[in-house]
Amino acid sequence: MRAAVLTAYGEPGVLDVRETDDPRPGPGEVLVELRAGALNWHDVLVRRGQYRSPLPHVPGSDGAGVRVDTGQEVVVLPSLHWGPRTAAPGPGWEILGDRRWGTHAERVVVPADCVAPKPAGWTWTQAAALPLVGLTTYRALFTRGRLVAGERLLVLGAGGGVATMAVLLAAAAGASVTVTSSSAAKIDQAVALGAEGGVLYTDPDWVRAARSRTPDGGGYDLVLDAVGSWADSVAALRPGGRLVVLGASRAETATLSLRPYYFGQYDLLGTTMGSPADFAGLLDMIDRHRVPPPPVSKVFDIADIVTAHEYLETGSGFGKVVLHIG
Repeated sequence: MRAAVLTAYGEPGVLDVRETDDPRPGPGEVLVELRAGALNWHDVLVRRGQYRSPLPHVPGSDGAGVRVDTGQEVVVLPSLHWGPRTAAPGPGWEILGDRRWGTHAERVVVPADCVAPKPAGWTWTQAAALPLVGLTTYRALFTRGRLVAGERLLVLGAGGGVATMAVLLAAAAGASVTVTSSSAAKIDQAVALGAEGGVLYTDPDWVRAARSRTPDGGGYDLVLDAVGSWADSVAALRPGGRLVVLGASRAETATLSLRPYYFGQYDLLGTTMGSPADFAGLLDMIDRHRVPPPPVSKVFDIADIVTAHEYLETGSGFGKVVLHIG
């Protein structure tokens, strides 16, 4: 099979599309013939050696294709061996593409409980864009963030996969969504997806501008922070509000003033990926509420994997970067 193989850590050029042996499923596993895969920032970190993936290695967490033993059209759940507790993953948990070969190949082997039917009417490109951002965002908003209809949500960083998915899911759930971005055009695109508006975080006073979009400037019920701006995120909350943290794209550490934090009665909630139950909840929500597919910024052939990584790292797109595979 063709696969994008990582033989060293580093810049995008370390990836090489080549012929490799087909994977073989073991007990309790299934083989999926992939039609499309997608890129996430997680794949950049894998390529750079953040997770010390054993080399040679095939990255990739997102994929959609045909389950070989049944012929069923499926999407791949990239959260492997979650464990019995819904609150947090167990010690055997891993993300597909970290240590096990992933979806940037013509075929992938996963546990049988890590495939689900492709959403009805979606293309392969749309389906491949869903799993990681859909699962991560669903858990962040509803399982961890407890978002309900009528609440106000602030999403940091409009344009990325998580942010765009958050707008789609939260709007479908009846929440009011505001986004932040460095680009007025990306705010307009988020509004087209269902956000009520947005603010430019390049404005030094963007927190005040964001709060002014809430009744009496009282703040947000929930803030979704995938960038690492904890202090600003807490400042945007109403008293008793919830901050869900699911990324650190701009900062690896954060400092909070403790007294305002505990007097504000805030909740600080960490999350990443999600369980099979979260994935089932996501797919059910998509079906019941007719949630549109996540927006796709650009599609590349797997042969152009280096260019796809370079494009992802520019941060210029709006939505997911997808690979055409078969």
